[in-house]
Amino acid sequence: MRGLVQRVAGAAVTVEGQEVGRIGAGLLVLVGIEIRDAEADLAWMAAKLAKLRVFADDAGVMNRSVCDVGGEVLAVSQFTLFASYSKGNRPSWGRAAPGPVSQPMFERFVSLLSAELGKPVPMGVFGADMQVSLVNDGPVTLLLDSKNPE
Repeated sequence: MRGLVQRVAGAAVTVEGQEVGRIGAGLLVLVGIEIRDAEADLAWMAAKLAKLRVFADDAGVMNRSVCDVGGEVLAVSQFTLFASYSKGNRPSWGRAAPGPVSQPMFERFVSLLSAELGKPVPMGVFGADMQVSLVNDGPVTLLLDSKNPE
């Protein structure tokens, strides 16, 4: 499982001109589910996001989590995080879990994250053509991978 995490001053996602999710200050996470992911990957990612210390403390050091600062998280499914382009210029997504597998896993991840945060997590519409807007704060952008938890 991969999560591309951006610290944001605000973010929103729209589908067919309708806003389906919006947050203020917090984290935007683009989530990719791999064919070999399991419940442990979902739980690891949810816990890591809730505790990830990327917000400044009083000394200006990134030492606070989204929970510590009362921030929000917007989750958007993103199968393209598992793109492979080793055989040319057209990406292949063979490692990405297919929709019937990844959709319930993504929804379970959002449920776990919501429990970690103690509040609802807005999200995009799974499988839809989405437009995501954000104001990256910092910028701070991190790639988390449950199979390579550095």
